[in-house]
Amino acid sequence: MPAEVIIGIDGLSQESLLAIARKGAKVSISADAASAINKSRTIVDSLAASEIPVYGISTGFGALARKFIDADKRVQLQKSLIRSHAAGSGEIVEVEVVRAMMAVRLATMCRGLSGVQLKTAETYAAMLNSNITPVVREYGSLGCSGDLAPLSACALAAMGEGEVITSEGKIVATEIAFKEHAIQPVELSSKEGLALINGTDGMLGQLVLALHDISNLLKTLDVTTSLSVEALLGTDKVFQKHLHDLRPQVGQGKSAANIAKLLSDSPLVKSHAGKEDGRVQDAYSLRCAPQVAGAARDTVAHASRVADLELQSIIDNPIVLTTGEISSNGNFHGAPIAYVLDFLAIAIADAASMSERRSDRALDEHRSFGLPPFLAHDAGVDSGMMIAQYTQAGLVSEMKRLAVPASVDSIPSSAMQEDHVSMGWHAARKLRKSIDAFTRVIAIELMIASRAVDMRTPLSAGTGTNAAIKTLRSKVAGPDSDRWLTPEIEASVELVKSNEILNSVEKAVGQLL
Repeated sequence: MPAEVIIGIDGLSQESLLAIARKGAKVSISADAASAINKSRTIVDSLAASEIPVYGISTGFGALARKFIDADKRVQLQKSLIRSHAAGSGEIVEVEVVRAMMAVRLATMCRGLSGVQLKTAETYAAMLNSNITPVVREYGSLGCSGDLAPLSACALAAMGEGEVITSEGKIVATEIAFKEHAIQPVELSSKEGLALINGTDGMLGQLVLALHDISNLLKTLDVTTSLSVEALLGTDKVFQKHLHDLRPQVGQGKSAANIAKLLSDSPLVKSHAGKEDGRVQDAYSLRCAPQVAGAARDTVAHASRVADLELQSIIDNPIVLTTGEISSNGNFHGAPIAYVLDFLAIAIADAASMSERRSDRALDEHRSFGLPPFLAHDAGVDSGMMIAQYTQAGLVSEMKRLAVPASVDSIPSSAMQEDHVSMGWHAARKLRKSIDAFTRVIAIELMIASRAVDMRTPLSAGTGTNAAIKTLRSKVAGPDSDRWLTPEIEASVELVKSNEILNSVEKAVGQLL
């Protein structure tokens, strides 16, 4: 990922946004973006001098759009807009989400159709570069007319007000952080209040973060699936390319190729591949894994296309056109993003459900082909992995609840002026929770399948899956008497979340698809 991102008139890429949000990449405004910003500001200043009412410049907002604002009150109008709209509540939103949101808003300013002052854009860049992150609360966006309260909290900080999180993780008054980094607060002028809050930046930023996480988790899921196939003495025949070419779904083909690759040299698979194996076919949770994980991959691909288009879009209202006109529009409606956020939550919930079924099968002595009950060291005295599966089942149940779409809901606001909203922010927030649960589900399958494989000694796993077990064993011990499982589950979760498992496998067998 780039260490510095130059933001120009062409928008951001997903890679650049991730670098800013998660890696602390520095940002700068290109010369062409600065020129475009100045040109649009000149148009706004001209319209502000006119006696003709222009929405966002010389009028109120929302249901108050018909109220003309005298020139001497327009600076106060901008301040009042931000202060009143910074009405968030609840838990503090993660720093990476706020940084992503600010970066998307800065990129929109740099397109030159928002009418902001160049200093305003530069202040956002300075905040990002100084790791000064506005305190944003979880509730306050309906996903339409912009992520209003979250973006207003960012704008409030740019004004030198409110609270921010420092690079050390401390919450301080914004003015203190600004003085420490020699940042001057912005004095907002005409149009700027709306320009800073009328966007889908929060939900889009979270979508891009989610796409990156889910893509890696689905590759790791192929690893744990392969481990489960080995542990349950499953066949690798159903993962061969010629079978999946008969149904050329892209994601399915990639998942099947990964599993086939990981099982290709497995001594466990080869141990029962002869005529003496009377089983014709494995259970769906093994045999159909590529169809489910692959469909989730295709969902990611669709959502990624939506994200790419949004990152190239200009989401603001009103828009300052290069013709000198200022035009209201509805591009701030979050429906395109909200739908795919919900779709992703559905897809990973189903993939997680299949993972849990594989784990349950490995713990059931009647279905595990010779493994001890619950993979216990001394069944009866020990309970083995019994309750780990309970935890996994609870996580899957939570993911099913989180898969209920937020985007089908709408609560009218602003005296019915804003009478249909997307709830995209809520879709994004619940997807983050679902991704966390998905990570934990995969981590528990990793633990259970690895323990089961270890219990098949002297037979062993393949090169790739053995690398996963070896990495897990660096933090989590192998089969033995019962012990406190929570620390081991959390260690496994961290290995999955940090991509250490995936990286170790890819180092052993090459990059997965």
